[in-house]
Amino acid sequence: MNMKTLIQIRILGVRTCAGCLPGAILLAGLLAAHAQPLQPEVLFSFPRGGANPHGNVVQGSDGSFYGTTYGGGSSGYGTVFKVTTNGTLNTLASFDSATGFEPNGLTLGNDGFFYGTTHAGGSSGGGKVFKMTTNGAITAIASFNIANGYGPNALALGSDGSFYGTTSQGGTSGAGTVFQVTTNGTLTTLVSFNGTNGAYPYPGLTLGSDGNFYGTTFQGGSSGYGTVFKVTTNGALTTLVPFGFATGGPKGLTLGNDGNLYGTTYEGGSSGYGTVFQVMTSGTLTTLVSFNSANGANPDAGLTLGSDGIFYGTTFQGGSIGAGTVFQVTTNGTLTTLVSFANSQGANPYPELTLSSDGNFYGTTSHKK
Repeated sequence: MNMKTLIQIRILGVRTCAGCLPGAILLAGLLAAHAQPLQPEVLFSFPRGGANPHGNVVQGSDGSFYGTTYGGGSSGYGTVFKVTTNGTLNTLASFDSATGFEPNGLTLGNDGFFYGTTHAGGSSGGGKVFKMTTNGAITAIASFNIANGYGPNALALGSDGSFYGTTSQGGTSGAGTVFQVTTNGTLTTLVSFNGTNGAYPYPGLTLGSDGNFYGTTFQGGSSGYGTVFKVTTNGALTTLVPFGFATGGPKGLTLGNDGNLYGTTYEGGSSGYGTVFQVMTSGTLTTLVSFNSANGANPDAGLTLGSDGIFYGTTFQGGSIGAGTVFQVTTNGTLTTLVSFANSQGANPYPELTLSSDGNFYGTTSHKK
């Protein structure tokens, strides 16, 4: 994207947090215009006491977006919602003790159903995998029991039609797992992390152009600050890069058009406010950007590849008043801050942005102060 293109942000919905006013679901539209500060427009607000949108939104075949809230709903355990691009929001389902607690986002399967995980719940409390119809009928199809993982993250669709994911804890050493789950609920643990090969994987997995999955652990590895790893569909794990104090712990990966992987760290870099990095599948790590608070601070999610080959992302803090930013970054490390959030517009954007078929980006802010 060149200097004649900008991102316009419009807010679609909100959440609440302790001591805070609601946050927001946002829309970022690509427009041909001169780059300039942007002013979000509020389109929808959840009522106070709402439900904490969590995980990126997913576009369905009907053009609407589907997502989850970490709390709220009839039982207080979270919901699935549907929101149109004009800001009309409907709650499709509420989670309960049978379906699980605290859902972590959705992934669209080849069969037209949505699949997701709950962070907790199930017979052993370790979380569940569920599938959902477009009208909100939820069926739990697999449960975690600590031995096979605890606290599953979002799912990634494999080329074989199965889903692959990570659990942030559990497994043989308690440091998390990589798993495969089929659409009929057959769950297989592929990897158990042990600290040396990484610990506490987060967020989920990214399918590479070679058919393998790539992911990050937030801790562990040779320096204790996390790793980038490769895992095959049969569970062969290779640690590609160990992170250290200077680089910070990685927060997910996105595949670029050049076949390399790109991601962010929440901390580290020359100013300690986080970085954008590139890692080759051979394991060569390059820091592309160091955030300095003025241009953003502490990115808490991965990157999204735009149709222009440029990456787009958010920082949780930093910018003009410290409420976070939306940015674009090229593969050679040229960073442009597109939005600095103000409290009235939403604050602290959390998960990665979602690219829509209409060329817009969708995402969420975690709250308004």
